[in-house]
Amino acid sequence: MTLVAAGDGQPWHLDRRVPIAVIVTLMMQSAAALLWAGAADERISTLEARSGRIDEMVERTVRLEEQARVANAALTRIEARLDRR
Repeated sequence: MTLVAAGDGQPWHLDRRVPIAVIVTLMMQSAAALLWAGAADERISTLEARSGRIDEMVERTVRLEEQARVANAALTRIEARLDRR
């Protein structure tokens, strides 16, 4: 296989003298990159699910705070009526 090098016009080639260690190293790095990407995807999925649950809890907290505000207003009105008697 002959390839032309960029710029100088001299062809360069690939030969079969690539050491096994280089091939094994490249394969291990590729496998490690794939494992890292899979772990990152899992962490992102977990964070997305947790974020959805937190959003639900925030919404529920807002509703409960509104209900507490309404209940406090009603209690204030009841106390005012009792004080007038």
